[in-house]
Amino acid sequence: MLRAVLFTLTLLAGLAQAAPHTIVQRPISLETGLGTLHGTLVRPQSATPVPVALLIAGSGPTDRDGNNPAGGHNDSLKRLARTLAKHGIASVRYDKRGVAASRAATPDERDLSVEQYVADVVAWGRLLKADATFSRLILTGHSEGALIASLAAPAAGADALISIAGSSRPIDQVLREQLHYRLPPPLLAQSHRLLDSLLAGRPIDAVPAALHVLFRPSVQPYLISLLRQKPSAAFARLRIPALIVQGSHDIQVGVADAEALKAAKTDAQLEIIEGMNHVLRIVPLDMKAQLASYDNPRLPLARLLAERVVGFIEHTGTVPAFSAAQTGR
Repeated sequence: MLRAVLFTLTLLAGLAQAAPHTIVQRPISLETGLGTLHGTLVRPQSATPVPVALLIAGSGPTDRDGNNPAGGHNDSLKRLARTLAKHGIASVRYDKRGVAASRAATPDERDLSVEQYVADVVAWGRLLKADATFSRLILTGHSEGALIASLAAPAAGADALISIAGSSRPIDQVLREQLHYRLPPPLLAQSHRLLDSLLAGRPIDAVPAALHVLFRPSVQPYLISLLRQKPSAAFARLRIPALIVQGSHDIQVGVADAEALKAAKTDAQLEIIEGMNHVLRIVPLDMKAQLASYDNPRLPLARLLAERVVGFIEHTGTVPAFSAAQTGR
């Protein structure tokens, strides 16, 4: 225990004293058989190879920066990328197929699936692993992106994985819980029937107008592919060092999810960031303040988030992979 404490103190001191790196940013693209995916590479100037984090955005039309036309402009992933680069870690973040600059790769959302998102992460991973300017690949998924990262990690050749605000439960359980507090009883009953049907792989054309945003027929194929996934099981199968980061004030994913992921993979490192919410800011548990933070890119990222993520990436590069997997530190 004392050695772990000393390591942490030394690491934090290093973060505080490290000279800032010169940051280079440029576009990067991935050619696939189904179109081109567009992203941004941010890296420190370095004469030697540096680790690279592939940042994987959350659900829906969330873009490479962590912004969603329905959920606000907060630049969560954009700010994380710059923070990593300041500490000597490169990153690639990208627009998922069907989203923003990658919309042309899959213009019809009926053609989207979890399996295709996983295949895209695998392709990005292989592209980055083949680049001699990078030393290690760390898949870093936020929210639904954490599930995609877990599913893709083995085939992508990832050296480590970071789950930020990742759910441990199948999505139908999460949706039922969220909708329970937001819908009147008649609509709630209809949402349960829709979820039951989609779980069985049966699309439904007749969707109430009030539920159309979530269950519109064009998004149902993707939901069917998502509903069959089991996040905890995917996380448990990982054979690489893993870090679980969860905010205590996240109104979308709870600490219990992070603890369940830890239980599924006991050698994973778990970090609960006190006061951090789903968009990686320190925000009180007040709904007005929470919602405002989703549309405020000026709010700084949670300081401990950067420290824990940077520390994990640096430490997993100093010990053999089998040792890190056994200790979880």
